Amino acid sequence: MNHRRKLLVALGTGVLAAPFVAFAQPAKPPDKIWRVGILANLDPADPLLSAFTEGLRDLGYIEGRNLVIVRRVERGSDIDALAAAVVREKPDLIFAPNSVVARAAKKVAGTIPIVFSIAGDPVGTGFAASLARPGGSMTGTTNITIELSAKRLQLLKEAAPRIKRVAILAPKDTSPITQRQIDEAKRAAKILGIEVFSTNIGRREDFAPVAAQLRTWRADALYVTSNPTNTNNRQLLADFAASVRLPAMYGFRGYVEAGGFMSYGPSEAGLYRRAAYYVDRIFKGAKPADLPVEQPTRFELVINGKTAKALGLKIPHALLIMAEQVIE
Repeated sequence: MNHRRKLLVALGTGVLAAPFVAFAQPAKPPDKIWRVGILANLDPADPLLSAFTEGLRDLGYIEGRNLVIVRRVERGSDIDALAAAVVREKPDLIFAPNSVVARAAKKVAGTIPIVFSIAGDPVGTGFAASLARPGGSMTGTTNITIELSAKRLQLLKEAAPRIKRVAILAPKDTSPITQRQIDEAKRAAKILGIEVFSTNIGRREDFAPVAAQLRTWRADALYVTSNPTNTNNRQLLADFAASVRLPAMYGFRGYVEAGGFMSYGPSEAGLYRRAAYYVDRIFKGAKPADLPVEQPTRFELVINGKTAKALGLKIPHALLIMAEQVIE
């Protein structure tokens, strides 16, 4: 069943129309060919990147016509080196979707505008002075993943009421934003009467030792932190949860589409698409410093019904009503 909420609210002022001139005018000059650099630590074929370019296309920016896209998109590469390579191409703007790549772009971009789409804490990371007035050369949307940590744990408890011990899965290179998610989950766990433990997993070779840890801890559920590393490893993490036969909560639907149990958060694809709006505003003369950072107002609960059955879980009716989608 679906539960719809209002989509993201568009912020910012409109661009003034050019004044009407009654006399004959010279021929309109050809449209400027804009250069957009994409810096991402993702698989080049990741559909999230397509959501961004589709958003640009919807606004009239067509690659090969009035748009050149310089792609520096690789998994597991030196992000600082990729950022420097993007800047050398002299783009008019850099799209750096998450906090990791946005931080790398900020170091070398100078005055080149930077647009992000899923930055976890734009103010805390120094990308913006405030959400309302970023004040620098960076703006975009945030996925408020830290603030959602408690809600995700609560929904996991509602889906599997008998859980008592939850293992929090984080990458080995735990960032400050990921650590804050863990801290928020721990605070929520005390209220919910749940014990939580943290462990690291990043490759299939970790399956056996981490599974042994879970047995020692007697963990009965998993909570997967939201960060670029885990997003890249979403299939691996879903496979691990299946291998230990434990229900798991994730931050985005991509994990559930990969076989994970359930997710709660804003639409990542929607945030990537929304980033195109910022590109358009900046190309039309707006300054990043004046474009407020948007927070999502619509969140989606996605449940994998097939995985629930495999785990022997019956999803409560209240959650089924709330769910954006139940994947069968």
